[in-house]
Amino acid sequence: MAIFRINEIRKMPKEERDTKLNEIKAELSKLMVAKAMGGSLENPSRIRLLRKTIARFHTVEREDALGIRKAEVKQEAPNA
Repeated sequence: MAIFRINEIRKMPKEERDTKLNEIKAELSKLMVAKAMGGSLENPSRIRLLRKTIARFHTVEREDALGIRKAEVKQEAPNA
């Protein structure tokens, strides 16, 4: 599963965000179980990256709930 940037998440429709979030949570769960069982992980830092990605998904969901959305297009500075 890819690690998503916040802008990529914001562009996704809600249904796709929910699907991806569930997939990421499942992957994190598998890694946490493997770690708890004492097995060596191929990439231990992946746990941290997945947790951060989940937080990004939750941030976008909260922005939607509150009606907060940063502008997609940066506004140009007015010419003096």
